[in-house]
Amino acid sequence: MATSNYSLKVNRELLDPGFESYRLSLDAIPTYGVELDAAVEEVKLKDTHYTLEHMRAFGMYNYLHLDPWYEDSVLFVDCKGRVLGLTVTLDTALGQPVEFYRITANSSQSEHRLCASLSLTSATWAALSDGAGRLYLLRTGKRGDSSHTKWEPLFSEDTGEPFTVLHSVSHVQEGVHTMEVLLLRIQKDPQEAKGSGYSVALEWITVANTAGHGPEKKYEVKKRRVLRGKSVPHYAAVEPLGKGLMVASEKPFAFTHVDGRPVEPPHPEPMEVEKTDPIYFWQQTEEDVTVCVRMPEGVTKEEVQFRLSADRIRLGVQGFPSILEGQLHSNVDPDASAWIIKDNKSLEVTLQKRSEGPLWSELVTGDKRGEYVMSDEQAALIHERLTFLTSEDLDGDPDGNKPPCNSQELEDCDGFPEDGSSLTHFDGESLEPTQVVNLGSHQYLFTVDVNPSEMPYFCLRHDVDALVWRPRPDQPSDMWEHVATFNALGYVQASKRDKKFATCAPNFSYASLGECLRRAFIYRQPAAVETVLFNRKQGRQVGQVAKQQVASLDSDEPILGFRATNERLYVLTSGRLFVLKVNNN
Repeated sequence: MATSNYSLKVNRELLDPGFESYRLSLDAIPTYGVELDAAVEEVKLKDTHYTLEHMRAFGMYNYLHLDPWYEDSVLFVDCKGRVLGLTVTLDTALGQPVEFYRITANSSQSEHRLCASLSLTSATWAALSDGAGRLYLLRTGKRGDSSHTKWEPLFSEDTGEPFTVLHSVSHVQEGVHTMEVLLLRIQKDPQEAKGSGYSVALEWITVANTAGHGPEKKYEVKKRRVLRGKSVPHYAAVEPLGKGLMVASEKPFAFTHVDGRPVEPPHPEPMEVEKTDPIYFWQQTEEDVTVCVRMPEGVTKEEVQFRLSADRIRLGVQGFPSILEGQLHSNVDPDASAWIIKDNKSLEVTLQKRSEGPLWSELVTGDKRGEYVMSDEQAALIHERLTFLTSEDLDGDPDGNKPPCNSQELEDCDGFPEDGSSLTHFDGESLEPTQVVNLGSHQYLFTVDVNPSEMPYFCLRHDVDALVWRPRPDQPSDMWEHVATFNALGYVQASKRDKKFATCAPNFSYASLGECLRRAFIYRQPAAVETVLFNRKQGRQVGQVAKQQVASLDSDEPILGFRATNERLYVLTSGRLFVLKVNNN
């Protein structure tokens, strides 16, 4: 894996350093519900699914799917294998979910099956997994129509092992319709002697219409690529035109197979670097710099070529290339500088600094052929300054002005995972990472579909805030753009011990957190207040207030799905689909 070579650039204009807190609002959120005639197909984890990765991938799976092409349309799969959808136009007159497709009974009764998963590929296509290892590509027609057209499977393949569909896209190149599908598996790894014994596999499948430009459709697999890693990715998505892939995960991923053939890992030949002795040594004080240059034995002062200006030096011997030449680190006083031949084989140059005090980091800019020699006095001084970093005393403030920081006093929400997460962009042709971001303490929060023609956006914690990032694979120099901020949400979400889901509206008007049971929290962006409010502590008028609302659902069933649109929040349990009217647009 390539080393980190990119950093996320925060837009300071989207931050609010003066944000105080969310104000609890007791305004009721209108909540409506639909009773389901069959339970949602929830697959319980088995005894063999004992690892943390199984829990992340399948135990925390979001069974509710939002259709980004048709506003306020959601879909799910029930225990009868039916793909059901509900489009809301009037909250007070919710209809029953409509059946679009039914998974065959044989595949739905597999012993080792996982939860059925769905990805809406385009406005007229969808990718479906039956949970038992079969992949369907379905032509849906325009799903927003009131005709409720049945979906037509135009591609079906038994992959042999159960998987879930993470992401899919559809595009047309040179008149050929192509679909890219990304699958997730957790497999036994015989080479894993330590740890859980499982590895995570991402399979990127390209399916294209091979029947040409006529009305006949014949879809076949054109390419398969497999990546492997040790952790379930927080984020994995294919570019809109299938030219690349983005993965955010705690452990790195790498391509291992293409069309069934192993990918040879790159083995760059080690560079043979000839170890040479330095051609000069130099020391410095706050006032001057002393340089000792190795010279051919027997050189006379008439053969020495020495030129010195305020910012440049040139030193050599007549008939030979220059030994030392270039721009000095800082200006010197040429009149107060001098040189002398010592022991008939070395030249000692004394350079008087123009400005006393600052130490030089190098003698000649870019010249690595010399060696800096530190004096005993300088070494002792630096050692004294840095002693507290290795002291057995835990007091990090040697002056005693401030008490030391005690990690036990930190709250749980101030902690971060020890493993360093990374965000990686892979090129679809070379299969090599082109951009790698070390996320460090930027905890991954959630993914949101904002624009169906673009890759999904994602939200990261930055300090106490939650920042939304827009992937831009067509701009390699600035691949991720900071587009929105939810003030203090990074801190707030970390304090919710029972949190299961997190999301936000596509227009970023609010964010929401869903617990395992019953409750949903809504955090609105700051908005102007209609009445006059004053801050009691500071005695100033408050112009904007960010509201927090809590909705308690009339259900004792675990929450299985959680999605947000600009106007509504959808919550799915085993037997009911709740619709919360958050905004009135």
